[in-house]
Amino acid sequence: MNKLENLRNLFKEMDCALVAYSGGIDSTLVAKVAYDVLSDRALAVTADSPSLMSDDLEDAKIQAAEIGIRHEIVKTYEMENLNYTSNPANRCYFCKSELHDTLKPLALERGYPYVVDGVNADDLHDYRPGIQAAKERGARSPLAEANITKLEVREISRSLGLPWWDKPSQPCLSSRFPYGESITQEKLQRVARCERYLRRLGLRNLRVRSAGETARIELPAAEIKAFIQSTDLPTLVAAFQDYGFTYVTLDLEGYRSGKLNQDLQKRDLIKQ
Repeated sequence: MNKLENLRNLFKEMDCALVAYSGGIDSTLVAKVAYDVLSDRALAVTADSPSLMSDDLEDAKIQAAEIGIRHEIVKTYEMENLNYTSNPANRCYFCKSELHDTLKPLALERGYPYVVDGVNADDLHDYRPGIQAAKERGARSPLAEANITKLEVREISRSLGLPWWDKPSQPCLSSRFPYGESITQEKLQRVARCERYLRRLGLRNLRVRSAGETARIELPAAEIKAFIQSTDLPTLVAAFQDYGFTYVTLDLEGYRSGKLNQDLQKRDLIKQ
């Protein structure tokens, strides 16, 4: 029995499910399979907060409509929690606590016994404090339960004909800040504007990391040379400065997911 069939069987056992749906490739596959199995007994819910780019929220709406699943949007208020905005190493714990403290009562009110998310098997081997928060609130992770990796998420999505199977990962905007640097709505909006600028240049896999008054652009290493040669750099710098940064730099190592976690061990921010 293949992993997709295992995933389908998980939803058959649930009978009803509310999907914590960000619009990313993982939760979108979960929403797709949930809808295919459960039809109107599946509901996708997206949390709208300042840490979600408006472009990504629109993508989530479009994808849900194409899948056919019922889709609702709720507000979350993690930005009102100092434990979140002070940006400790376990910031994600407080974000997911807010999310699931919002979704669980909604699910129970609507008659959905399960809240499911898009955590995949690879996520279990990374530092993801949000996973703990979700588990504490009874959420399930069908992709992880079916042992489906990130690569397999893309392969399955492609086999199902989902046009966004190769969509780049897009974690929340708060992930652009080094731990310990406080997060504000203004800073989030500044990063969002910069990333939108780069997307409009045709770039897909990218991050704009914020470090104080400096914006650090991360692109795949293989794309750096062409970016420098083809981009009007003075215009880009002026745009980023208009958005509120003082300095604009390019990370010569290149883009790597989870890069801000690399110093956690040496800084002793993750307790062993």
